[in-house]
Amino acid sequence: MLKTRSVPIEMIRHNNLEMLEDKIKKYQHSKRRIWYMADGIYSMYGDYAPVKELMALSKKYPQLHFYFDDVHGMSWVGKNGTGYVLDQLGELPENVLLFGTLSKTFGASGAVLACSNPELYDKIKTFGGPLTFSAQLEPASVAAAMASAQIHLSPEIYDLQQELRERINYFNTCLSPTDLPLIDQNKSPVFYIGTGMPKTGYNFVNRLMREGFYVNLGIFPAVPVKNTGVRITISRHNQKEEIKGLVEAMEYHFPLALEDTQTNSERVFHAFKLEHKSKSKPQLSSKLNIEILNTIDQVDKKQWNRYMGGQGVYDWEGLQFLEEVFHENTQKEHNWLFRYVIIKDSNGIPILMTFVTLSLWKDDMLAQASISSAIEQERKENPYHLSSFVLSLGCLFTEGNHLYWDESHHSSKEARDGLLELLEKMEHQLGAKMTVLRDFGANTPWNDTLYGHGFFRVQMPNSCTVDLKEVDSMTGYIEQLSSRNRRHFRKDIQPFLELTQFDIISKANTAQIQGFKRLFSEVQKQNHGLNTFSFPDKLFERMNQNDLWEFIVLNPKGQPNTILGVMFCYSNQRDVYVPAFVGMDYNLLETYSTYRQLLYRTIERTLAIKIPKIDFGMTASFEKRKLGAKVHEKYAYLQTNDNFILEMIGVMEGQK
Repeated sequence: MLKTRSVPIEMIRHNNLEMLEDKIKKYQHSKRRIWYMADGIYSMYGDYAPVKELMALSKKYPQLHFYFDDVHGMSWVGKNGTGYVLDQLGELPENVLLFGTLSKTFGASGAVLACSNPELYDKIKTFGGPLTFSAQLEPASVAAAMASAQIHLSPEIYDLQQELRERINYFNTCLSPTDLPLIDQNKSPVFYIGTGMPKTGYNFVNRLMREGFYVNLGIFPAVPVKNTGVRITISRHNQKEEIKGLVEAMEYHFPLALEDTQTNSERVFHAFKLEHKSKSKPQLSSKLNIEILNTIDQVDKKQWNRYMGGQGVYDWEGLQFLEEVFHENTQKEHNWLFRYVIIKDSNGIPILMTFVTLSLWKDDMLAQASISSAIEQERKENPYHLSSFVLSLGCLFTEGNHLYWDESHHSSKEARDGLLELLEKMEHQLGAKMTVLRDFGANTPWNDTLYGHGFFRVQMPNSCTVDLKEVDSMTGYIEQLSSRNRRHFRKDIQPFLELTQFDIISKANTAQIQGFKRLFSEVQKQNHGLNTFSFPDKLFERMNQNDLWEFIVLNPKGQPNTILGVMFCYSNQRDVYVPAFVGMDYNLLETYSTYRQLLYRTIERTLAIKIPKIDFGMTASFEKRKLGAKVHEKYAYLQTNDNFILEMIGVMEGQK
């Protein structure tokens, strides 16, 4: 409801008071009230909100008010079971709204709001949605609530709290000598045993269920994907022998669940940033030969092009070009780390082959264009606002199937799992905040495995290709288009062809290169559908020096010094023509139908040099489809260290 009223909503990292204060400073002179919303006891890990520190912050900033949800803190702690937050506060200040539930430890149903500000109390009583529109509780719930309230108001509540506290302490004592990854040890009745990956969590829960222990699985989006775990709540009805039995069952089944899902405790502890003393044995099979190479020069050229060539700008020659461009630059976003992974069987036959890069990404790269536009305003002051180093299949320059995988090989699954474990180790070693496996089709056989390993899927911009195998002329190509697309050509492209001239330039002069840079920069600033950092200036000089690159340049007829647009094109193994990027003068875009003309001239050029396929890349698929391109849905799988950035961008999308 606040989003629809344009009330600004900001995400704060978990219990991060420094970040909270920065946000308060941002709004302290423009907003009469700033509300901070938090749990008293957090429902997954059972950890606490820093209530006393927050109240100290409110003395410094009088606008600060609090909305505490203490449903997991009620009854088991505090005077008369009033809960954790009130136990910390002593008295309820007027700048606090305290919410609780009657349906958990209280043992009834319904909810409760405590408010000490008379004016705010009256507003809530008069205008609060639940009070205005909901019906009264049924008599049985009212009777249960009254009976529970009488217990809370009697000395019996303290005996019950003590009984529960003894069981909580006993559970902690039983867990202490084990190697189970208890995420937060405290005195709350909520415990969380980390399993890391979802597939391990499911395996562990099923094992415990077969032993007669029913526990909850904490999973995305309640927790980050890689922070899956078992959530256990202790009640005073659990007997000590049952508590001990649960710990013994977990201690026995935890390593078996890890083994079943090809992982180890070291990976789990690292996912939760916990110290792990003993080193686990690697899970990769000795039957597979895994090569990790630092440069394409170390990779056999013939072998790489056999399995990975003929797509995009990542044949052997293309990667040599990219390594040169994205190396030894002054700005950190222009320096990429390349790694090549080749997994072979015992006979030296490749089962899997790919390359990955570590590079700086804008966190909103795949977000809605409107979100990126808003974030770019903040980047005018801080260029690296919301940016993170990402370990990615392929790189930000390339598009296509970046992964060769022989699914028919008897060790294909082993090779796949080996790659995923290797990527996790590389992410740790290189300090990446996220791993992205990209350019998968909608029905990839990797889908279930990736979900089990803690990845989740997001849709990328569609990619486009043009097949020219059966076409020998541009006239023939236009004739094979649908009647609707032919009308588009006659109306939106053909009349403009007479207004322009074009050249194929393999070696541009200095003035032309500067013009190309300027036009490319215009496009990149406009294209927030796939929001990336700029490329280094030397990219264009290296293109100009490389025989595999050429420029399709469009000029107004009779004005060779005026560049309307340029397509930057790469020839891959004579198998595919790649118009990798485009530059355009937006002031003259509609006058000359520049983009559509460049698409047309690209097809014409590909036919002229007899290359059978065009990789037209991502974005603008609607325009490319009208010229006969085939559109392919593409998906990326993301594995993040935490949910914060994704949730924050989600909040921003909800406010648009």
